[in-house]
Amino acid sequence: MKRAENMRDLIDWFTGAPLNITLIITLSITISIIGQRGIARLMNKIATADLILGPKRSGVRQKERTKTTSTVLKSTLNGVIWLIATFMILAEFGLNLGPLIASAGVIGVALGLGAQTLVRDILSGIFMLVEDQYGVGDKVDVLDIQGVVESVGLRITTVRDKKGTIWYLRNGEILKVGNKSQPKNKA
Repeated sequence: MKRAENMRDLIDWFTGAPLNITLIITLSITISIIGQRGIARLMNKIATADLILGPKRSGVRQKERTKTTSTVLKSTLNGVIWLIATFMILAEFGLNLGPLIASAGVIGVALGLGAQTLVRDILSGIFMLVEDQYGVGDKVDVLDIQGVVESVGLRITTVRDKKGTIWYLRNGEILKVGNKSQPKNKA
């Protein structure tokens, strides 16, 4: 009799929080995989589409921009999915999420104020990519450096000068760029 009650309690416990947590994790992984595949397909279509006409635009440059955008979208998707999953798992443990969410808002404001340069770098990187100011392989004059662009990211651009030194430039600090590789427009 006692053994049957213990077995029933064990089954009730297992079908409660542990099962729900397993389902939350499984669902999060599934949504993450499906979302990443969807983003990859969309970005592949954009990379191969002829969106911007003109001699200045090349397929390689468009592919680089979509690759960077794809990485950002996938990271954002994963961050949102796992943040929600974490809150759902904490709720399964009986944690009151109200104070946690309120304190996260305050911490978010503090981090936002402290991370202004990071935000500025990322926004500048987005605009550089969208406006196609320069791309990998372009010869540029940026700040006091002359060289070839090796990579363009949302936060950092790397340029190798004639001596072989690689320079890591924060996008938010780049105020003007001279691009020697872009062809002249014939009017």
